[in-house]
Amino acid sequence: MKILFVQETDWITRNPIDQHHIAERLSIKGHDFRVIDYDIGWRTEKKGFWAKRQIFPNVTKVHKEATITVIRPGIIHLPLIDYFSLALSMRREIRRQIEEFSPDIIIGLGGIYSYIAGRLAKSYHISFINYWVDIHHRLVRAKIFQFIGWAIEYRTVRLADRVVVVNENLRNYITKLGVVKDKINLLSTGVDIERFDPNIDGTPVRDMFGIKKTDIVLLFSGWLFKFSGLKEVALKLANNDNENIKMIIVGQGEAYGDLIKIQQEYNLDKKLILTGKKKYDDIPRLIAASDICILPAHANEKIMKDIVPIKLYEYAAMRKPIIATKLLGVMARFGNDNGVLYVDKAEEVIDKAIELASSGNIKDIGAKARKFAENYSWDVIVGKFETIMLEVIKEERK
Repeated sequence: MKILFVQETDWITRNPIDQHHIAERLSIKGHDFRVIDYDIGWRTEKKGFWAKRQIFPNVTKVHKEATITVIRPGIIHLPLIDYFSLALSMRREIRRQIEEFSPDIIIGLGGIYSYIAGRLAKSYHISFINYWVDIHHRLVRAKIFQFIGWAIEYRTVRLADRVVVVNENLRNYITKLGVVKDKINLLSTGVDIERFDPNIDGTPVRDMFGIKKTDIVLLFSGWLFKFSGLKEVALKLANNDNENIKMIIVGQGEAYGDLIKIQQEYNLDKKLILTGKKKYDDIPRLIAASDICILPAHANEKIMKDIVPIKLYEYAAMRKPIIATKLLGVMARFGNDNGVLYVDKAEEVIDKAIELASSGNIKDIGAKARKFAENYSWDVIVGKFETIMLEVIKEERK
């Protein structure tokens, strides 16, 4: 199969998420996969006024044997203008790929660009899948455009031959948009069970950071959003007298500067360890060095409300208990007896971790998490995704 994937975020620099795992495994299985993406980080990286079209051959994030071609359309780097600029260049690029690459199927993730992809797919009689890992209009930076984003989502799902969602809450959301259940496929986020092996020894990482065997280590990995709740957890850590509670934060993002300030102001060099961004291959060793993993995101943040971050499956696969705020998507997927303990707000994470450590139940709860994760192997999920694509192509050609 020739597969064209269109998304409105950065494929290259962000840590691997659902679409990377699916695309690379499909590539390894012999499918020809191209991606059209968007350099979403241009605002913070202070790039020039204009970015030319770029082609990145043989891009891999997880599996070196995969071959993904990423095309990045040109864009004018001006706030608000970038949306209109990219919409035009994205449309031009999708049409170009349809004519040059001749895809059997187009997969769209996102709002306006997925809509453009769906319209062009219909005009060229190409099968179209709308893929949902979150609710896209909530991610639009400019609040005034969020309603427009919702309206585009509403239209996009009607263009799709099939809508694929990664959790139950997203399926409910799509149903409320009026999509019949027969057109919706629930296909969970997955995890690389072999890569995230609970038998990996975390001692070398603990030794590197001066962490003792008696210390209880919390870990967060991923993009550091303002609403990630990490600032609140760090402040609680600073005001806790228990010297055996440590926290490792792996990643970069808009909250990183605040965390450095807290680390410096409260002399937390030994308690709050900020690694910055790490290679994906390093993540299992870092998780192995922890005792408890956390997801302290603000429960009232709309962006987080209905999603289940891939990091939770990776934590669980490493046999780590997870402390998370009461996010609806997470609660619907993991429930109350699959390795996740819930708190109402980020400020409660430290106390919950101390309570868990004192109970002696870390290993038992971690074992439940691993058992849960074993049901979500990427190999199984990619096989199901491949089947869905073949069914949609067959339906289009009838």
